[in-house]
Amino acid sequence: MAVTNLVLNVADVARSVDFYTGLLGAVVTGEPTSERAVLDLVTATLELRLLADGAACPWQEDDRSLGFRHLGFKVEAVDPLVAQLRAAGVRLRLEPVDAVGEVRIAFFYDPDGTVLEVVEGHLRYHDVVDAAAVAAERALPVPTRPRFDHVGVTSRDLATTVATYRPLGFRHSGTLHFRDDPRGFRIDYLKGGDTVIEVFTFDVEVWPAPPRTDTYGFAAAQLDGAPGVVAGAEVGIVDGRRVLVASDDFPVMVGR
Repeated sequence: MAVTNLVLNVADVARSVDFYTGLLGAVVTGEPTSERAVLDLVTATLELRLLADGAACPWQEDDRSLGFRHLGFKVEAVDPLVAQLRAAGVRLRLEPVDAVGEVRIAFFYDPDGTVLEVVEGHLRYHDVVDAAAVAAERALPVPTRPRFDHVGVTSRDLATTVATYRPLGFRHSGTLHFRDDPRGFRIDYLKGGDTVIEVFTFDVEVWPAPPRTDTYGFAAAQLDGAPGVVAGAEVGIVDGRRVLVASDDFPVMVGR
């Protein structure tokens, strides 16, 4: 089981297609229209939906805001890609940096405000929870083009989040600790197939961010599995598919 599709609401489909194909190596599948396009990200698809009159992207800068945080891509090398982004006028959120876990990362924004991360290298976890899952991750080859790797989510409670996604085949593979962070920040990784749900938790208070399907930016993640396995309140309909809040204000669609 895995993250199979990511849905973004965009103001201009052609503009977003150019961004993801030109800068992140995505490949168009099928026939794009002015209202919808589907892109291949190697391990998942990216569905771009025209939102003609939507609200601004509701994403909050503080990672203590629950729910969606970013989409992450594995890349061969971060710095040359960021140089291309900079030359194209893309707004950066974090310049390339050697990060906890012995990886190199950078963050930036797509044309509608969705936060994206690029990651170079395999993580070295402080705590390995599932050695087989970690070995499977490290066995993946260096990507020849950017490969969807993970979706970042802030959670109220790690145990609840792990239990939510376990029936869909996501295995808790490992943990990174940020011991110098006074908020008690840590990241845990739930691996499903070749994709990951990256879970942020804190010892301090987090706050709700109720998801909507009528704003620009991230709308939902589609997870492989049987409908009904994940219970949650319905927050909208995307092309006939129910969007549920599985936990922690993170919107998902389950099934094909």
